[in-house]
Amino acid sequence: MKHKFLFSVFVFFFIFIFLSLGSWQIIRLNWKLDLINQINSSLKSEAVFLTQGEKKNYLKIKASGQIDFNKQIYLYNLNQQGKPGFEVLNPILVNGENYLINRGWIPFEMKNAPEINEINQENITGILKLQNKANYFKPENDIEGNYWFTLNRDDIFKYTGKSFSKYIIYLTGDYKNPVPIKISADISNNHKKYAITWFSLAISILFIYLYFRKKNY
Repeated sequence: MKHKFLFSVFVFFFIFIFLSLGSWQIIRLNWKLDLINQINSSLKSEAVFLTQGEKKNYLKIKASGQIDFNKQIYLYNLNQQGKPGFEVLNPILVNGENYLINRGWIPFEMKNAPEINEINQENITGILKLQNKANYFKPENDIEGNYWFTLNRDDIFKYTGKSFSKYIIYLTGDYKNPVPIKISADISNNHKKYAITWFSLAISILFIYLYFRKKNY
């Protein structure tokens, strides 16, 4: 009798765990859907002038500024077709505040080409995006060779001698070289699938338990 009781406790403990995990995924799902809606709303709104006032992730902005082409950063990345190349980033001073502006992607052979620096600095449009945390599993940046794998803030300070806003400006507009990075709400959202998995496991264990209980009690 004692063994049957302990077995029941064991079974319901795991059912509780699986139900809790499923409920957590539902919470995460709702959070992710709200985030996607916020991003879509921001991307559909009118661009506002970038000032030292309130800033937020995915805010569409317009500005004029001074781009520093002498401290241009070449960040290794793939384009949308999977071709390797560089994202081109520059320090830019806007209303007395330093930002990095991501001007888009170029193939390797266009590194240091003069034509990639043709841009109207008085009429800049873009999207603010919080800088991602550096991925320390990637190779170290080659600062001297200007070959970057991560936007490590310490390395950026060593290279430029400046501190920057936590937001990066992603340039938008009809540019060919560099090709602006497309910013969208295409965020991985597998929480519904995970929730179904956990709830299914809980229900399956319950049915198996009830089957054996009916058969043996």
